[in-house]
Amino acid sequence: MTVAMNRQAMAARDPRELVSPEVWGLLVEDLRRYHHVTRDYAERMMGQALVFLKAQAQIVQARREGRPWQRIVPTSPVDPAWHAFILRSQAYGEFCQQHAGEYIHHVPYQDEAMLNGAALETTIPQLAATGYRVDVEFWHGERSPCCPPECNNMGGN
Repeated sequence: MTVAMNRQAMAARDPRELVSPEVWGLLVEDLRRYHHVTRDYAERMMGQALVFLKAQAQIVQARREGRPWQRIVPTSPVDPAWHAFILRSQAYGEFCQQHAGEYIHHVPYQDEAMLNGAALETTIPQLAATGYRVDVEFWHGERSPCCPPECNNMGGN
């Protein structure tokens, strides 16, 4: 599967195309500033968050068409980039509306499928189906949940 994904990654589209250059720059700088990572790593993080969100948007659209719901999950390195995008609420809302037709909520929780890696077995093919580059370093070998256990107790439902 890795060889097939590597070939696909070379032909896949650049995820930064999913947002304007201005929004891309703001998001990458936010990651650099708050997560103390290099520009290259911040760009890769955000790219994978955008691929994840594009996959989630396709799932939302499929659900509206009556197809079964597919649950996908971000990994620990991707989740902070999703959080950074949510904090740019206007840009995030516009992205969601454009790609999903509705807001994509972040509802953190943990279950056995997340803890044992089974959730990624569903996620990775959905990422590849977007046609955007999947950076396998951010998805393979990463079996930790996206949010710490206390994330579920931060208020709300």
